[in-house]
Amino acid sequence: MDIEQIKQSVLSFVSAPEYRPVKPKVIAKELELDEEQTRLLKKAVKQLVKQGRLAYGANHLLGPPEPGAAGQNAVRNTVTGVFRRTERGFGFVRPNNAAVGHTREQDIFISEKRARDAASGDVVLVRLRSEPHPKRGNPEGEIVEVVERDTHQFVGTYLVKDGSGYVKVDSTVFAEPVFVGDPGAKNARPDDKVVFEMVRFPTHLHSGEGVITEVLGPRGTPGMETISILREYGYAEHFPEDVMANGRGQADAFDESIASDRRDLTADTIITIDPVDARDFDDAISLEMIEGGHWLLGVHIADVSHFVRPGTPLDREAKARATSVYLPDRVIPMLPEVISNSLASLQPDRVRYTKTAFIEYTPEGIFVEARFATTAIKSKRRFTYEEVDQYLSDPETWHEKLTPEVHSLLGRMRDLARILRARRMKRGSLELSMPEVKVDLGQNGEVVGAHVVENTESHQIIEEFMLAANDAVAEYLHAKELLFLRRVHLPPDTHKLRVLTEFIKELGFQVESLESRFELQRLLAEVRELPECHAVNYAVLRSLQRAQYSPAEAGHYALASDCYCHFTSPIRRYPDLTIHRLLDALMQHKRPVNNVDELVMLGQHCSDRERRAEEAERELTKVKLLMYLSEKIGEELTGVITGVEEFGFFVQGVELPAEGLVHVNSLVDDYYHYDRRSHSLSGRKAGNAYRLGDRVAVNVARVDVDRRELDFRLVSRSKRPARPQSTTKKKTDTKPKRSSKRGKRRK
Repeated sequence: MDIEQIKQSVLSFVSAPEYRPVKPKVIAKELELDEEQTRLLKKAVKQLVKQGRLAYGANHLLGPPEPGAAGQNAVRNTVTGVFRRTERGFGFVRPNNAAVGHTREQDIFISEKRARDAASGDVVLVRLRSEPHPKRGNPEGEIVEVVERDTHQFVGTYLVKDGSGYVKVDSTVFAEPVFVGDPGAKNARPDDKVVFEMVRFPTHLHSGEGVITEVLGPRGTPGMETISILREYGYAEHFPEDVMANGRGQADAFDESIASDRRDLTADTIITIDPVDARDFDDAISLEMIEGGHWLLGVHIADVSHFVRPGTPLDREAKARATSVYLPDRVIPMLPEVISNSLASLQPDRVRYTKTAFIEYTPEGIFVEARFATTAIKSKRRFTYEEVDQYLSDPETWHEKLTPEVHSLLGRMRDLARILRARRMKRGSLELSMPEVKVDLGQNGEVVGAHVVENTESHQIIEEFMLAANDAVAEYLHAKELLFLRRVHLPPDTHKLRVLTEFIKELGFQVESLESRFELQRLLAEVRELPECHAVNYAVLRSLQRAQYSPAEAGHYALASDCYCHFTSPIRRYPDLTIHRLLDALMQHKRPVNNVDELVMLGQHCSDRERRAEEAERELTKVKLLMYLSEKIGEELTGVITGVEEFGFFVQGVELPAEGLVHVNSLVDDYYHYDRRSHSLSGRKAGNAYRLGDRVAVNVARVDVDRRELDFRLVSRSKRPARPQSTTKKKTDTKPKRSSKRGKRRK
């Protein structure tokens, strides 16, 4: 890299939302620069500081400049945000600090001539112009630079035009096909799915240019959509050979023997509860009543640290991946299956190594103390969530199916979980109801439908015990004055909460200030069973900051916890593995040595990988639903309006949870006007209005899988149901914000 490329990399690194100030040498290490490049980095940093684009803080830690700081003229009147380019070339930037009430009319308009070579999804630095756009009214600006490319690798469909090869990129990232050279490059054939590297990003002055790096195969081939998403997000399907060899070596050495320094719990009544299609089991539960009527909860977590040692190929690869990726039709695991699905998985009737948190509570659920041990267990039964829900609905019918010990254990688990949950709610914990869409697959992997996963009591039992263990471990490490990767969820910006409060009131709610977590909690509880539930929860989510991994001594706002970390899923999350290693050191009476700068960088890396995994899962779920609906053109669905814009409204199906757009141009019975205050489309005729939460019947009008677009056509509207009367205040609805005309959501 030359000095300008290094500047770009440093600015991208420092501008990341999870970045915490570190020294330049740490940045050089994270960017994997050699000695010469590190020398250039130091020079680049000095220039950026002189220009006011970076600033030194205490202890020579590098960070963004403070507002109003001296030497900041070069970046005055600038904002950073994510750019979305339209098919017509111009685009909009939504600032990173956009509030919940932020509308499309407040996005920064970027004309095609002032967009440089920015692509949709890129983080850009925008210089604001003095006057708003004369026709649109939006603030207007010009892109000064692309701070961070969303990606250089793209997936699309190959085509030949005028004797040259082009790729039509999936989704709406680029309006025009990208030139990739001679026909037949890499032996690609028309309608093949291909991967290409962008060599020159398109601008209004010149077309884009790329080079094909891989031919995936004919478009429409079974499984092609999954492979395309894997390439789009850069996921490797296989592990390097040295990693596999390391895993096989661990398997050869494991014989289920229990060493003297490992506490033997194999005779205890311990069970697992997981989804019916779970392939790895990383947590198990025991629960006893002890002296004084106290509860002794045992949370037994797979001892991955026994198999994955620091500095080994397994550790290197786990750290790089940072998380498992759960796609509709497969899992891209953080660890090879010989570890994740075998050695470390808490399979029933097998000796398995664990780290155990023993947590004692009073009969009322008040925390007494927590103790930790390196243990070995033998699960007595593997339950699915569905089985536990059946038990909870009628425990008596399960006496013949279970041993007395397991039957009574389930009853105790239910009772303690209810007590802990009530106490957590009392302290102000927030519980958002965001629908989790699960695609239903047939025997050959084809999509046969989809459903929303219900958060039943069986899920809540396990959730409460995992939260309890994570809390207990974090408090223990904090009391030992150790540095560790916490799960941090910072309090929301008070301005955003004020805007959210006004936003909710404009929709008809009578609420107190939502700066109170208890008012937020009340609002979320009251809308849980209403059609507006999804919209309200999404608006609240947008007002909150994103949880992240960091060594900063900060709590978890949503959980109302002062000190929290992730301990319970080391098979699929690298931060949990780091926590297990700290516990190992303490139990061996060693003082762990941690570097705060390295922990900051690791936290940022793990947070980034987590976000990318969520995006990949969301995109593939959408693609699979669209493929299913492409065979259902004209089919009628019942849905709920989840968002309203001036160009139409979005509907999510009730039975089939796919979301599509009813364009205002398809509403031919009237002329409709968008009312920003009520977030509705209203016609001139009496009764013609569409707002959030309305139930409607629609049919599937158009599906474009490659562009990931779904259009509905309105069939009829149900009478709006009356809201139940609240004992305190009225309920309301709200509107999810969308970042583009097609409605791709951003959080």
